[in-house]
Amino acid sequence: MQRRNFIKNASLALAAGITPGCPAPTSQTIRFGIISDLHYDFTFDALQRLQAFIEEMNRLQPDFILQLGDFCVPLEKNRVVMDVWNRFKGPKYHVIGNHEFDQQCTRQNIIPFFGMPHNYYSFDKNGYHFVIMDSNDPDPYPGNISAEQLQWLDDDMKATGLPVIIFCHHGFDNIAVQNRDSVRVLLDNANQRAGFQQVVACFSGHFHQDYYNHINGTHHIQVNSATYRWLGKDVNNDSFGPEKEKAHPLIRHMAYYKEPLWAYVEIDNSSVMNVLGRQSHWLGKSPEELGKKNADWEYPSVTVISGRKLQL
Repeated sequence: MQRRNFIKNASLALAAGITPGCPAPTSQTIRFGIISDLHYDFTFDALQRLQAFIEEMNRLQPDFILQLGDFCVPLEKNRVVMDVWNRFKGPKYHVIGNHEFDQQCTRQNIIPFFGMPHNYYSFDKNGYHFVIMDSNDPDPYPGNISAEQLQWLDDDMKATGLPVIIFCHHGFDNIAVQNRDSVRVLLDNANQRAGFQQVVACFSGHFHQDYYNHINGTHHIQVNSATYRWLGKDVNNDSFGPEKEKAHPLIRHMAYYKEPLWAYVEIDNSSVMNVLGRQSHWLGKSPEELGKKNADWEYPSVTVISGRKLQL
């Protein structure tokens, strides 16, 4: 299936009392960097990819950086990943992915390892309200948002008059979250209460793909993995050599990106959001060379995070 673009549901917008196209109520600018699905524990060069991201972010000096989950398992041997992450000279935020729960880890391990205040939380920056959600609630499989977290989200959005941007490992525009409809109802209710398009964007990872959907005025942006596209246990990619395969056996089931991917987001004072992506190439065999056609996927397997210019 080709990349979909869900058109704004005009009837719902009118029923909710939303004026289509109403700009977010802020004249400030903000910039942030996002990296997703690094998968340090599965891959052979994730640390170098993270180093490249941190070096570039220190050069660009955004207002903050954020990782969208599946970063690393919270074990002491992985402190080296946090050491690199903490080289960024500015605020840093974490989203919990499903693979943070590998090797029998729990939130009791994850939250202090990443230095998070809670598994879900929010913060304000430069006239925007940012929400971090945990889509592994209560368990990582399948994705879900607990009733407690839904109530917290509703209360959190009621307490702010700022435009809202949400980060979550699993997206609310696809099948990843079981109760995604309940989440989207809360987003629509927030817009109705505010009288303008308050929830302007949701960023997610998890699928290692590059796509975008527009649902009831909210931009849903999938951020591709920094490292690879998972192809499945039926695939044997022999591009990497026996030494790497022995140390990281799961790479045989991946199509690997040659260069690391991340996104740099700028929102200007006219509420235009520029998502500045990166282009990579396949390292070794491509999905098609491994027998996986683009027609096999809902969205194509690509080595890119697309650039997008979106009005908030």
